[in-house]
Amino acid sequence: MKEKLKILFLCTGNSCRSQMAEGWTRALKADIIEVYSAGVEIHGLNLDAVAVMAEAGVDISLHQSKHVNAFAAVDLDVVITVCGHAHKNCPYFPAACDVIHVGFDDPPKMAAKLEEQGADREAQLDCFRRVRDDIRKFVEKLPANLKFQGK
Repeated sequence: MKEKLKILFLCTGNSCRSQMAEGWTRALKADIIEVYSAGVEIHGLNLDAVAVMAEAGVDISLHQSKHVNAFAAVDLDVVITVCGHAHKNCPYFPAACDVIHVGFDDPPKMAAKLEEQGADREAQLDCFRRVRDDIRKFVEKLPANLKFQGK
């Protein structure tokens, strides 16, 4: 039996996008992918991300925000940075591990901007829903949509 592909989704604070990606991957690809998520910082789990994932039938409420250093001993195949800050500040990974950037919009930042403009709560949550759905579309195509450099 073939070993599962080990993927780490990396974001700034491991609070939203990387957590959604981990949740979708567990829900849709657990048979072929062993998935993790982490941040270059720890910000705690974003409750709006939890809420919109629950709307889609994926429970990430028990996830915890983790620092990337917690995965130093894990033999990862691919690290996928899901935000520009994490990509720029991505720590060194062994040569056997590919680092790929797939950027997604930042829902908390978009929602905050809408809030400043007077948008209602639903409009703010729609930012999270759109990114949730974008991440799902990406995860549905895993691992075929990954461009492996060292494999």
